[in-house]
Amino acid sequence: MKNTIFEGAATAIITPLNENGVDYEKFGKLVEWQIQEGIDAIVVCGTTGEGSTLTDEEHREAIKFVVEKVNGRVPVIAGTGSNDTAYAIELTKYACEVGADAMLVVTPYYNKATQKGLIKTFTDIADVSTKPIILYNVPSRTGVNIQPKTCAVLAEHPNICGIKEASGNISQIAEIALLVEGKMDIYSGNDDQIVPIMSLGGKGVISVLSNLMPKETSKICHDFLDGKVAESRKKQLELLPLVNALFSEVNPIPVKSAMAKMGYCDNYLRLPLTCMEKENEDKLFDLMAKQGLI
Repeated sequence: MKNTIFEGAATAIITPLNENGVDYEKFGKLVEWQIQEGIDAIVVCGTTGEGSTLTDEEHREAIKFVVEKVNGRVPVIAGTGSNDTAYAIELTKYACEVGADAMLVVTPYYNKATQKGLIKTFTDIADVSTKPIILYNVPSRTGVNIQPKTCAVLAEHPNICGIKEASGNISQIAEIALLVEGKMDIYSGNDDQIVPIMSLGGKGVISVLSNLMPKETSKICHDFLDGKVAESRKKQLELLPLVNALFSEVNPIPVKSAMAKMGYCDNYLRLPLTCMEKENEDKLFDLMAKQGLI
């Protein structure tokens, strides 16, 4: 049986940026705070970390920085996916070399690969990786969906051990859980579906919300795992308005505003992303204030 990389909440961590590049001083403080707050794992250079607009040098340096800063205290999962499979392979090799504990590999975006193409791509990446791979299914952003039967094929690979499921389709996720027969851990990729996905056997969430609320997001997961389902559900629903506000504009626009307000980054995004509209930002800040975050 494959080892589980983590149970609970992994933060899809933002990358603090400014006009000069990555702000490693703020990045280090954010990583340290996440660990102190009890986060279960950290995902670096994912969608929320603006991995697709980091330069190759920045991408590699950010992975190395987080691995060294965490220093084995929690698993570090490196976002190494790309629309270019050859580049994803090279980035995966690098992340393995510098000590990342696992890889998060998104479906190739824009190219719209067939299911055969997805199987070949993920297999080729997993073949060269010396660390476990978590697939990332987010068809709303990539234009392609990993079908349940494709997951079942990929689950047979010894290095493919999980999937971050952000399709939003609970019926599809249930079918994945049925077909993979425990050979692939399932993580919610949507903060409003943590409890529903865990009810189907999911191990937790790879979260945007936990940038702001690592302790509380982890608790939703661990309460569920500990059999405190009512408590887990109550907290999930209580935080739903905040989660909705964090996705009122495309991720990571709102979470960057939120984390800047909390002092962990500048409110700076790489084009083509731009800062949050004031009307939406005011609603977000109001909900953050109600949670005592600001």
